[in-house]
Amino acid sequence: MNYPKIFGWILLIAGLTVIVWTLVYSFNIFTAKTQVPELFQSDQQVGLQNLGNLNVQTQIQEMINQQLQNALPADFIARLMNLAAWSILAFILVFGGSQISNLGIKLIKQQ
Repeated sequence: MNYPKIFGWILLIAGLTVIVWTLVYSFNIFTAKTQVPELFQSDQQVGLQNLGNLNVQTQIQEMINQQLQNALPADFIARLMNLAAWSILAFILVFGGSQISNLGIKLIKQQ
């Protein structure tokens, strides 16, 4: 029995499985069928202070913060970071799957 060829086919199938699973999961994330894995969470607790007791610089900073909160959703940064983290992980998984498949192909071709 030719064990290196059998092991090569197993590695080839395992690598292709990792690649296909990653691509399907990524497609489901980008079509909003699945949520992005949450590595980062947002702080949605925003406390408003009494602006009458604060100095002018603090009042200006508070007004700028309020305007930024109105312009961007509260969890925008967290969602963006989660999407970036998944994209990096997906790249690593596809690269790893291609390396596993490449090793399997080398074992299959070995005489």
